[in-house]
Amino acid sequence: MASSILAAALLLAPVLGAPAPQVTIPASFGPDSQVSASVQPSTSGYRVEVLVNGYTSATYHGPYTGTPTTIGAVPGPTTLAASIPPQPLNPTATYYNTEGVPLNPMPAPFTPAGGLGTNGSLPRYMVNSDFDFESIALGLYQEWIELDLFHDGLARFTDEQFTAAGLGPEARSLIEFMANQETGHATLLTNMLGERAPKQCVYNYPYTTVREWVDFMQRLTRFGESGVWGFINHLDSREVGQLLAQSIATEARQQQIFRQMSGLTPMDVWFENGWPQSWSWTMLAPYVSYCPENTTRLAWQNFPTLHILNNANINRYSPNDTAQDGSETVGPRIADPSRSNITTGSCENLNVTGYGCGPAVAHNKSEPLSFPGKKILFQWEAPGSAVGPNNSYVTSTSAGAPKFVGWSQQLNLTYSPLTVTGNNSGYTYQPEGYVYDNDGIINGTMAVMLTDLDLYVTPFNTSMLNPHIVALGLYQAG
Repeated sequence: MASSILAAALLLAPVLGAPAPQVTIPASFGPDSQVSASVQPSTSGYRVEVLVNGYTSATYHGPYTGTPTTIGAVPGPTTLAASIPPQPLNPTATYYNTEGVPLNPMPAPFTPAGGLGTNGSLPRYMVNSDFDFESIALGLYQEWIELDLFHDGLARFTDEQFTAAGLGPEARSLIEFMANQETGHATLLTNMLGERAPKQCVYNYPYTTVREWVDFMQRLTRFGESGVWGFINHLDSREVGQLLAQSIATEARQQQIFRQMSGLTPMDVWFENGWPQSWSWTMLAPYVSYCPENTTRLAWQNFPTLHILNNANINRYSPNDTAQDGSETVGPRIADPSRSNITTGSCENLNVTGYGCGPAVAHNKSEPLSFPGKKILFQWEAPGSAVGPNNSYVTSTSAGAPKFVGWSQQLNLTYSPLTVTGNNSGYTYQPEGYVYDNDGIINGTMAVMLTDLDLYVTPFNTSMLNPHIVALGLYQAG
């Protein structure tokens, strides 16, 4: 069995343009698992698949071991400025209706004046600018990893492991259906990009248990969803935005379901937050190991990682009783899940209202995952780390010394002061506040960052903060 998988892996090497990985069957497959390997044609040339207990999984999920031939984000012909300065309102933004009825002639019956793409021109469902291309290409990288990730856990873990985590055959069937959804999403985005659409890659995942897998998926679908909300209304092609919105609506449902499977409340905020593309790429890239030769590269920035040392552990009945040194996260990457194999304080099989965290339609927590005033401990990496496909991207920042912590959540970007305690370490206190009524300003799986300036930004221009970001992290607030 093992030799057949290794033989399949050797066939993968020419496609990747890298030395063949030495593949063994992960211990989590279990000694009684039924495993076979095959090479399947795909849009990337060939894809090696392992069939484990009836589910497909790529053979290799590990780090890149070769030497990158290309370094850095794809450059443009030239860069016009170091940043985009704030400007006053667009001079065309003058419409205000005090009458409550249409003010201008209607171009057709029951059709109020205005709107874009409503003049009868034939829709063109193709990207229409460099901004469009790079944004949709990023989205396609996201769809490809989701397709692989959803399949991988189904193949990696046994029926007994799923049952122990509270997920029966029907839950696994739903996850398989979600994986199939990603096939359609990837096809859609590929068609809108054309022949230089990125291909599926090989990935390196952090989880070792079913609960860690599901936790990782709720984090990954969060930055996948928020990343699209951040750029969709900036696209030059309204037609592309229309189809993308129809796919990201499904992505939002996936994130909700993975939260339910993790024992988290399914809807924790009143408004979902949108993130700039570079934030999403920073979170995604560390999990991409190999890509096929000549895979289209991205232009977005990779920020240094911000480690949250005492992030809440969703597997504890008192989720804030975590170690203070980062050891309750399974690894050092930006979206790595909470460690589930804790020896004391586990809520996984605790059938106590307010404290249990098994899969459920909804849980009401007696103790929140975080709270205003909580002291948050940080460490952050210096720029210059090799990340992403073939270790060919490099983390960077143009910011000065960190002074603030930015919390990007719901309709707000809120700052709290950073207290620096040592070399690339410090702390802050979780801010208090509300969006509307009793809706807490900080909740959910959210982006948090160190900045050198408390720049005022709103949901439509958050990318203006990028030149001031020192490091970027993912905070588990609810």
